[in-house]
Amino acid sequence: MSKTAFILVNFGGPRDLSEVESFLTALLTDRDVIQTPLPSVIQNFIFTRVAKKRAPEVSKDYAKIGGGSPIFADTEWLAKTLAEKMDATVLTFHRYLRATHRSFLDALKTLEADKIIVFPLFPQFSYATTGSIARWFSSHVDKETVHKMEWISSYATHPSYIDAFTSVIEEFLSKQGLHDFHLFFSAHGLPVKYVEEGDPYQKECENSFVAIAERFSSFPALLGYQSQFGKAEWLKPSTIQICEKPRLFFRKERPVVFIPLSFSSDHIETLFEVEEGYIAPLRELGYPAYRCPALGRNEKWVDAVKNIIETSEPVKNHTLIRR
Repeated sequence: MSKTAFILVNFGGPRDLSEVESFLTALLTDRDVIQTPLPSVIQNFIFTRVAKKRAPEVSKDYAKIGGGSPIFADTEWLAKTLAEKMDATVLTFHRYLRATHRSFLDALKTLEADKIIVFPLFPQFSYATTGSIARWFSSHVDKETVHKMEWISSYATHPSYIDAFTSVIEEFLSKQGLHDFHLFFSAHGLPVKYVEEGDPYQKECENSFVAIAERFSSFPALLGYQSQFGKAEWLKPSTIQICEKPRLFFRKERPVVFIPLSFSSDHIETLFEVEEGYIAPLRELGYPAYRCPALGRNEKWVDAVKNIIETSEPVKNHTLIRR
């Protein structure tokens, strides 16, 4: 009888302030995240210095949200809860938490499974997220184990994902007593160049946006992209540009509700960037603004992940790597 195991993969934000610099270094030296024509050794040198320079300021931001990112704990909780529901082994991989990589590889070596289903906690596929992890596996995991891996590469419009996210939004609106509002979906941005080279991320974000917004068809909805880094052209419309000229998009009598599209767990981009960079300025201008939480530890999200795994057609590791 064949045995199936599972891996939940995520970024893995810093668990405390001591991990901020190493997290930034791992992130910024990932060539799937930052593409340059430079040789790897030079790019790594430059962006290691960038990470070191940025770490003190970024640490202040993390300090304001409790001293670390919830992503690690949320992913571990989801894995434990899912393992109980599915009566199966569920491992976790945290891409930019290098301190966790050895224990992950050790767990893989002792894993007794004929098939390994990999579930990315990125609903919309990008070569810079899911693709980066697939590449890491191809470089760091033995070929026999990689051959056993089958990926749920994307679930941007899967009914269970849409249902779970819709439920989270409805619960939040009800809790806040909001009956008339703007829904502002803010997804993590991506350089335009990546999309032009074939990355499907923008289209997948748009598809998710349409599918969820349709559930709230009586209310205006808008999609923007946040978290731009560097000087390259990024996807538009930009969340920050919309917030700088809110009168063009929002009416003051209608609260603005930020929806963390593309974020399955709250972290620095929602708890700090959205709260401090977008909501606070809007409120100062007289616009009521709220942040809906991400899927996080919602039980309906657990059920959704289980259903997505059971009903999706998986793909092999090599198909997810940008060539």
